[in-house]
Amino acid sequence: MDMTDLLVKPGRMLLPRKDLDWRLWACVACDQFTSQPRYWEEVAALVGDQPSALRLILPECYLAEARIRIPNIHMEMRHYLDQGILEIGVKNGFILTVRDTGNGQRIGLVALIDLEGYDCRVGSTSPIRPTEGTIKERIPPRVEVRQGAALDMSHVLMLIDDAKASVIEPLYEKRMKLEKLYDFQLMMGGGHALGYGVADPGDMVGVMDALGRLRSGLPEENPLLYAVGDGNHSLATAKSCWETLQPSLTYKQRLTHPARFALIELVNIHNEALRFKPIHRLVTGCDGDALLAEWGMHRAAGMIPPLGAGSMAIPCVHAGRNATVQIATSKPMRAIATLQAFLDAWLVAHPKAKLDYIHGEAELREMAAKENTLGFLMPQLEKGALFATVDEEGILPRKAFSLGDAHEKRYYIETRRLDQG
Repeated sequence: MDMTDLLVKPGRMLLPRKDLDWRLWACVACDQFTSQPRYWEEVAALVGDQPSALRLILPECYLAEARIRIPNIHMEMRHYLDQGILEIGVKNGFILTVRDTGNGQRIGLVALIDLEGYDCRVGSTSPIRPTEGTIKERIPPRVEVRQGAALDMSHVLMLIDDAKASVIEPLYEKRMKLEKLYDFQLMMGGGHALGYGVADPGDMVGVMDALGRLRSGLPEENPLLYAVGDGNHSLATAKSCWETLQPSLTYKQRLTHPARFALIELVNIHNEALRFKPIHRLVTGCDGDALLAEWGMHRAAGMIPPLGAGSMAIPCVHAGRNATVQIATSKPMRAIATLQAFLDAWLVAHPKAKLDYIHGEAELREMAAKENTLGFLMPQLEKGALFATVDEEGILPRKAFSLGDAHEKRYYIETRRLDQG
């Protein structure tokens, strides 16, 4: 098997200088705490004027300020490179990560993924596949960030279905023989992060051989080898930028250009510390009672499937009161899809309202206790069925699940240059 068919490759990884405060450097994924600006304000206050990945990303909480913030992001990237804030962590290799969030150790492997093997469109049969639909309005600001970026900052968690624990786990077993690159406590309750350099040719061959065995166990046509667990929008952004750039490159340049690849972290879906959590819906700027009444009218009009023997109750919270909506399915994915379709249509008719996606039941209940809000507590998907579901039924409804709570998401630590190999 040609190793390029496996779509994963080692790369040159950059890390902050060893004398810097890494606790202030690493911050959580930009798509977290979107309705909680206080979180990001606390992070900014904690960081102060110290070097931090916070200055290299656009938290989605601040999408309305994108045009002001993006030029500063690009400027800070150049500044960090020019001032030696970043240095080479691995010249050509992977980084083994060990993340402790209190639920056990989530083990991953930071690597590069070939975007030529990824297609985020509905109906995709590519070997790298999204697990959920994208929210179109969240793509353009990210494209603006990446197109002018000197650095690739990634929070993508790429899942592999490795029941035999053959790809990443052998490196974990020999971690004491690897070079330790970092070992520190993450800010804002993120837990602890450990990183080890994987630069020995034998270790890298072992990873690729194991991935090859995974690939050989899949159908010859349309194999699903990698599923995007977190960071669907970020990977879709990287793909969009690569497609825009390609026509200006020669065939030879296209083979190795850094924009063809994206920084990701491979994670085995069978890792016990990897938890699937629901992502709840919060509608603001609405009359909760009126919205629920419209749900009932849609069902009466036949626009929502009638209830049968198998149904699911979705709890609702508004202004401190509880209610439910009943959906005619016993499958969580279809329940999410039914409610999402209703909300999408309802929002078109009520443009002053806004839909947000909230991690954590406590957070949802707190925000839904306010006036003119309505929260929906979504069902949980079974992680063991993810690959089969995506392969058989296609992309899940957007924001169908989360890999853990918000504080468990990937923190930005490693980076790589996009302006050179």
